[in-house]
Amino acid sequence: MEQKTKYSIWYVIIAIWGVLLMQQFIAEQLAIKVIPYSQFLRALKEGKVTEVAIGKDIIQGRMKVDSHGEEKVILFKTIRVEPALSQQLEKYNVTFRGEMESTLVRDLFSWIFPILFFTGIWYLLIGRMGPRAGFMSFGRSKAKIYAEDETGVSFEDVAGCDEAKEELKEVVMFLKEPERFIELGAQIPKGVLLVGPPGTGKTLLARAVAGEAKVPFFSIAGSEFVEMFVGVGAARVRDLFTQAKQKAPCIVFIDEIDAIGKMRGSHPMGGEEERE
Repeated sequence: MEQKTKYSIWYVIIAIWGVLLMQQFIAEQLAIKVIPYSQFLRALKEGKVTEVAIGKDIIQGRMKVDSHGEEKVILFKTIRVEPALSQQLEKYNVTFRGEMESTLVRDLFSWIFPILFFTGIWYLLIGRMGPRAGFMSFGRSKAKIYAEDETGVSFEDVAGCDEAKEELKEVVMFLKEPERFIELGAQIPKGVLLVGPPGTGKTLLARAVAGEAKVPFFSIAGSEFVEMFVGVGAARVRDLFTQAKQKAPCIVFIDEIDAIGKMRGSHPMGGEEERE
């Protein structure tokens, strides 16, 4: 999956570079060069002007120029129109007309096409992010929610971890009968930190607590709070706990929470990241 995503990103980068090069090529081909009227007359006498469109106060057309030893045709524009210009154009056998040349094609390729292309790339990337993806969903939590009867795990399914299970049974009692403890002035624990190497049953213990207490179970990885867009991670934290409050009482399990906290000032570029 990671290899496929890597290749997809490279395809997008290559496509973007291709569009930029194409836009540059089209811009060079369709660019209108503003020249003095004297240069236009000189090119006309030298037979380099091939086509002219005469407007009210402006002249547009095509002329031949030397570029690095090669002759190419460029678009030019100059400001001034003489009454006897049509006679000079006929003298030098230059095709001319009275209307201005439309710039619709140039505008289409220079602006509209790149905008449509990048818009398509944006929707393609958003579509690959999943059904909940979208511009307004950047701050939405990605937590998986399990209902009371969906965890299907109890303490009997957890082998070993006897001390941890005994400690967590108190949390289950708080969740099952909160009134009993409130009358005694006790407060429910705000959280439980499960520490241990991978594969020791931390996630299974958390699901067992939710299964024993018959409460909803929210599961999310700490790395999903870290995003390249500033503020998105914090927005997802707020959205997660907003959903948890609506389902209270419930269990919120954050796996690999150490991915969120990080030593400040450790960025190689000298900046700060959102997780710091």
